Amino acid sequence: MIRVLLAEDQHLVRGALVALLTQELDIEVVAETASGDEIVPLAMSSGPDVAVIDIDLPGRDGITAAGELHEALPSCRTLILTSLGRPGTVRRALDARVNGYMLKDAPSERLANAIRQVAVGRRVVDGDLALAAWDTEDCPLAGREIEVLRLTSNGHTVNDVATSLFLSPGTVRNYLTSIVSKLNARNRVDAIRIAVEAGWL
Repeated sequence: MIRVLLAEDQHLVRGALVALLTQELDIEVVAETASGDEIVPLAMSSGPDVAVIDIDLPGRDGITAAGELHEALPSCRTLILTSLGRPGTVRRALDARVNGYMLKDAPSERLANAIRQVAVGRRVVDGDLALAAWDTEDCPLAGREIEVLRLTSNGHTVNDVATSLFLSPGTVRNYLTSIVSKLNARNRVDAIRIAVEAGWL
């Protein structure tokens, strides 16, 4: 029996996925959550074989949570679900060592088969997305710059970001200036747009 943790913030979608997976004789949903922040603690307590994670979650986004889960519970494999097929997002997912990446509108039997493949150690990535990711430019931003831009994109002020990342406000402003320059953006808002469209956030 493959034990699955399901992280999806839209209740109707999560309910539909649980109902679909429950019909599979070899798959059991042992835990579910709507928050990225709950994934690692829930996985530690429920011991899933595979975590099926939506990329857009409140709190930690799905890719960040998947990376943390890989560190905290290496035995649990991860399958990212998304409605967005941006190549840069696929690259981020692969860099975070996720085991699978699928679009949400894939047929239900493909999801079940992907879970089975991931459970036995194989990687499952949509072929067209994988090719597009291969051709995508690397993100020019450093890890800390991405953290600063992600928090800024969520509406946090410079002081909020500084407090959250244990930095000075001046350092945060320097990061934002560097980000705007590296992305050839007009301003912070334009930098966020560029990064989101590329799938780097």
